[in-house]
Amino acid sequence: MDQHTPSRFLDLRAAMLLVVANMIGTGVFATLGFQAKSVPNAPALLLLWILGAVVALCGALSYAELVSALPRSGGEYHLLGRIYHRALGNIAAVVSVTVGFSAPVALAAVALGRYACTVLPIDPTWIALGVILAVTATHAYSREFGRAFQVLITSIKVAVIVVFCALALAMPRAGGTLSFEIDRQFLDAVLSAPFGLSLIYVLYAYAGWNAAAYVAGEVKNPSRTVPLALTLGTLLVAVLYVLLNWVFLRSVPLRELAGTIEVGAVASRNLFGETTGAFFSLVLSLLLLSTVSAMTLAGPRVIQTVGEDVPGLYWIAGRTRQDAPTAATLGQLILVVLFILTDSFEAILTIAGFTVTLMSWLVVAGLVLLRWRAPAMPRPFRVPLYPLTPLIFLGTTGFCLIAVTLQRPFLVAPVVLVLAAAGALLYARMGRADPVESPEALEPSGRGSATSPGAPAA
Repeated sequence: MDQHTPSRFLDLRAAMLLVVANMIGTGVFATLGFQAKSVPNAPALLLLWILGAVVALCGALSYAELVSALPRSGGEYHLLGRIYHRALGNIAAVVSVTVGFSAPVALAAVALGRYACTVLPIDPTWIALGVILAVTATHAYSREFGRAFQVLITSIKVAVIVVFCALALAMPRAGGTLSFEIDRQFLDAVLSAPFGLSLIYVLYAYAGWNAAAYVAGEVKNPSRTVPLALTLGTLLVAVLYVLLNWVFLRSVPLRELAGTIEVGAVASRNLFGETTGAFFSLVLSLLLLSTVSAMTLAGPRVIQTVGEDVPGLYWIAGRTRQDAPTAATLGQLILVVLFILTDSFEAILTIAGFTVTLMSWLVVAGLVLLRWRAPAMPRPFRVPLYPLTPLIFLGTTGFCLIAVTLQRPFLVAPVVLVLAAAGALLYARMGRADPVESPEALEPSGRGSATSPGAPAA
């Protein structure tokens, strides 16, 4: 493998579709059943997805400012290490590599397998493993081939969802479905603790709005392209998510909806009958292929960036002659397979949602901190309506984090401790590391000018 600085190969369309593909995945097709089980109120459930859209957009705009000022691949690993301290960046790296990308890839593959096995007489685990191996081989071989594959299947994904929603909304509402009337039960549902836990599922479904931040070092003109990709991709997904959940709620009775993972498959069968529904179930399962591919493209960039920074791990950052980060991609494959074999869908979903949200919360809080510490730092893009935009994100996600911690303390606490320990070990492996750069160092005249695309983590 050759080690060299990769060229910038992602334009606005590819970067935006990467965001779309990362977002539209397991969450929207597999979490509504968990939400309806604890919050059986249709207006409240729709409100969850609308709130998720607002929070995701606020997060995307906040990330856009940070990435435009600090344009390097690595996502939270780079941003938290630069804003706070390298040790925190290392913890974020462990989170990204494990529950940030590997777990969601496994969840998407498992959901794909479960959808497909409603039509095909094949064990869903074998389907999931086959998909993972095929997609990994695609991205591990050639960067350009992987990009072209990603753009194609994501474009198809968006078109299929639009057609599916249009056909479904033209049909009458099914009997036994939740009422869309706003009454006292709606207010009780919104103010309940399960609403907060359900919002974590929704935020997990919207996770991926920061996808372009992970590949910023390979995006053309990142200071302009990344903010546009994050914003436009998030807005498009928000519209599609509200439409999809509206369709699911009006086509699946509560008795079939509560606790169901294959919500899309059930909705397809109810709407179009067994034969046509089976076809749509298979098509919906294939849509998750785009999510698996997008995270297989973005996730290894975090591993690769860590390899560039950690002594003794440079081999992880190696690339083939086709510019593919093969070692990092294969490393993620191993973790994904392990997650698939655990077969603990809801537990992995909760853990992934909590930890990814926590890292995003710290990054957006870092935006506020950086505005104070380095006010003159070049910012090609600035968050509109500051400080309201980041405060909406911080307040909403903070509420969700507290709700999950109170409801699942024995699940959350051990995971956080393990991830923190793993990050500390990685930090120790790096040797002595300086604390975060001073405000002066982040200014244009400092040694760590934020305009340098390849600036190392602090």
